Amino acid sequence: MIYLDNAATTFPKPESVYSEALNCMKNYGANPGRSGHKLALAAGRVIYETRENLCKLFNIPNPMNIIFTYNATDSLNLVIKGFLNSGDHVITTSIEHNSVIRPIKSLEKIGVENTIVKCDENGILNVDDIKKAIKPNTKLIVTTHASNVCGAIVDIESIGKIAREMGIAYLVDGAQTAGVYDIDVQKMNIDMLAAPGHKGLMGPQGTGILYIREGLNVKHLKEGGTGSKSEELTQPEILPDRYESGTPNTPGIAGLNEGIKFILKEGIDKIRKHEEELTDYLINGLKEIDMIKIYGPKDIKKQCAVVSINISNEDSSEISYILDSVFNIATRSGLHCAPLAHKTLGTFEQGTVRFGIGYFNTKNDIDKVLEALKIIVSQIK
Repeated sequence: MIYLDNAATTFPKPESVYSEALNCMKNYGANPGRSGHKLALAAGRVIYETRENLCKLFNIPNPMNIIFTYNATDSLNLVIKGFLNSGDHVITTSIEHNSVIRPIKSLEKIGVENTIVKCDENGILNVDDIKKAIKPNTKLIVTTHASNVCGAIVDIESIGKIAREMGIAYLVDGAQTAGVYDIDVQKMNIDMLAAPGHKGLMGPQGTGILYIREGLNVKHLKEGGTGSKSEELTQPEILPDRYESGTPNTPGIAGLNEGIKFILKEGIDKIRKHEEELTDYLINGLKEIDMIKIYGPKDIKKQCAVVSINISNEDSSEISYILDSVFNIATRSGLHCAPLAHKTLGTFEQGTVRFGIGYFNTKNDIDKVLEALKIIVSQIK
């Protein structure tokens, strides 16, 4: 199969991701931080090493400010619901995933205001519009780093500068960029960063991360065993324990660690360049095929490795089904859990066929996609 659904979950992973997750389960899969025996200590070490490697990747000063979650949605919910209170105002954009929009909208019932800044028809955000949306009670700005529908990249560094100048916290959703694009939380003034482990970080599903800057007060959403301060009947305040109740996904985190080590070894610039080259090759090839409409910036300097298309007025789900069943090409169709993004692009009724390019895709994969699309178009005409 030609797998082009990497915007949902990267596949395949580096071989070491599979082997270490299995090795953990077979040889040291005990509860980390809960016991003093050798297996528990080994599990605890791999979790701490993963925090340290994430610090290297995102220039995070303190490993203890990294929280392990189960996916980016988990991370985003924790911050949005744990940071905002009645009377606060939050700013976000019209190209966000539902993992941002739905938590924000759910807080309306407790009196949290929101402003959804409109992006243009290509999904591009004017940063000045974020600044114009700021109110006296604005407490948080939340933006994706790149659209999961059309790949449009957001200038998070400029937004981070505005947020810092105005004393507003900034949360970045790095679902489509973490592990592929440079993210420096200190340079870019990112107060909180959410990312899945199973996408660009190349880890297993069921893993996610959340960075919370020192000094920010984000309420925890659950209580339970942490392995620390067990004599107390209230949740410990220390990080990361405050947010990590219960037994963690140690095999998943062990696999995630291998994914991060792979990225650090290969080099993020090499990974990004490969994806950019394939994205550019796909976009240029698509432009040569009749009846295909390409959405988004169509510029690899403004767009990550996510390309959405439609063939005339054909149903996007039907085209995706044909690509899978006839040509053995895996894509994602529909609204991609981002209805506002599709309304922004003008594709809310039709959805789109999305190609998510990954590091293990090849030029030959793209050639086969273009050939398949030419055949499909010829049969529609």
